[in-house]
Amino acid sequence: MNNKYAQIPQQVNVSAKPRGKLTIECDEAWSFVGHKGNKQWIWLALDKKTREIVGVYIGNRSEDGARRLWNSLPPVYRQCAVCYTDFWAAYAQVIPSKRHQAVGKESGKTNHIERFNNTMRQRISRLVRKTLSFSKKLDNHIGAIWYFIHHYNSCCSA
Repeated sequence: MNNKYAQIPQQVNVSAKPRGKLTIECDEAWSFVGHKGNKQWIWLALDKKTREIVGVYIGNRSEDGARRLWNSLPPVYRQCAVCYTDFWAAYAQVIPSKRHQAVGKESGKTNHIERFNNTMRQRISRLVRKTLSFSKKLDNHIGAIWYFIHHYNSCCSA
């Protein structure tokens, strides 16, 4: 498994999108490696229309994490998309104000990404909160998440 996870590309393959009105939902979910004190945050961006994951960063929950998520987006999304997020301050510091809209969960504007976070926790056993299948190596943790994202995106485009 170590070799398989090491070979997985750590960038998303997104179907081509025309310039124009695009909407993405961004959120972050916590996980851990080794012990609960070693938190790893999974930053995700999901295209509202196609349900594809269009941006990913796995690391800390800081402004740098938000910036790496923003930089992982294909250029067409950084230029044209409206990004719906929660009120985490790092988003407002990184995403240009004309592209960013912070909303509460009750608005329904982040339902799809919140649902995807639940799907990820259900399908990647090492992300279940009370589990014995947690990751012991960061590389395997990241590889398992990327493996799932690539599989998920391939099913979306089929």
